[in-house]
Amino acid sequence: MLDKSFGLHFYLKKPKNYEKGAIPIYLRITVDGIPKELSTKRVCDPGRWNSAAERAAGTREDSRALNTYLDTLQAKVYEAKRIMIEANQLITASSIKDHLLGSDQRNKMLIKIFENYNDNIKKLIGIDYSEATWTKYDRTKRFTKLFIEWKYKEKDLPIQCLNMEFVNDLELWLKTERKCGQNTTVKYISILKMIVLFCVNNNWLDKDPFARFKMSKEEVIPEFLTKEEIQTISSKEIKIDRLRQVRDVFLFCCFTGLAYVDIKKLNASEVSIGIDHELWIFTRRGKTDTPSRIPLLPASKKILDVYKDHPQCVNSRRLLPVLSNQKYNSYLKELADICGIFKNLTTHTARHTFATTVTLSNGVPIETVSKMLGHKKLQTTQHYARVLDIKVSEDMQNLKNKLYKSSILTN
Repeated sequence: MLDKSFGLHFYLKKPKNYEKGAIPIYLRITVDGIPKELSTKRVCDPGRWNSAAERAAGTREDSRALNTYLDTLQAKVYEAKRIMIEANQLITASSIKDHLLGSDQRNKMLIKIFENYNDNIKKLIGIDYSEATWTKYDRTKRFTKLFIEWKYKEKDLPIQCLNMEFVNDLELWLKTERKCGQNTTVKYISILKMIVLFCVNNNWLDKDPFARFKMSKEEVIPEFLTKEEIQTISSKEIKIDRLRQVRDVFLFCCFTGLAYVDIKKLNASEVSIGIDHELWIFTRRGKTDTPSRIPLLPASKKILDVYKDHPQCVNSRRLLPVLSNQKYNSYLKELADICGIFKNLTTHTARHTFATTVTLSNGVPIETVSKMLGHKKLQTTQHYARVLDIKVSEDMQNLKNKLYKSSILTN
């Protein structure tokens, strides 16, 4: 803070269509080349203004009174700067100006801003945001508040205190105190960065204090089931109704790629005849509201037929008896145990299975997979769909056969 360039100048600012008479005196504060100006609420005749001294010329009583006022105002600027340095606050032309004006902007508090931002997201659940998005923002706000209490022994912090030290310490705290992994830490800091950018866009901060903070995610290889594991789950005789229902819903996700929120809301209006005169699912993803069109495979149709008269489906007007997310994931672990599968079964596992084992490995182009998954970017689909060694082997064998037939290799 101490080595920032700093300038302070008084000058006359002619109004538009000025002809003659006294001109308003303005104060320009410049920090690191970024200026902010404010009116001194005083005027001076141009003929009596000394531009070099930046004061009124002469010894008349009104000139001395004006110069005393400007001296006092200048002293207040330096005092504001001193107070902010002692408080370890970010020194900018805007923050000094706000301090002088007593503006509420300099009293903007991070957690309060975060809470208001999250409240707006909550109001837009089902319109622009999903409940899962609000939950992530709310958790990030709670963690940020806990960090402030841990480091600063305060319940909130002025946004001017945000700097690289803050974000570096937050990263360390998330990893050590909260035991968060690299990708989870990056997710929380990314959400906090959005709040900071919100402050910048509202001119509460001059620039993003986290701009130089580098965030990189570790690549995570997603789990998916093999053909043999799908067959094991499908053919397993299960006598417990709740586990059998969870198994069928999970397999339906494996054959359609639907996420939990989409499978839970799936109703008859979202299943109709497609371009090939077969049954398709026409839905919009709950997470992103992007369209998803999925032709139903025979295994998927069979599962729907099993539950078309199920009481829970009839009462809720849904196609499948989907339990709460907590129970569903809990029973999936139980299902994995009785099937002898040592993988973490989740709806995401099923979605990855659809992308990799069911579609891509059987020759479905990744662009088609992306459309069925409802992804906006092909890059997202590449994370879901993995090219397996067996697919590479099959593709290369087909290439060999074509080359032999064309005599390229034999020659």
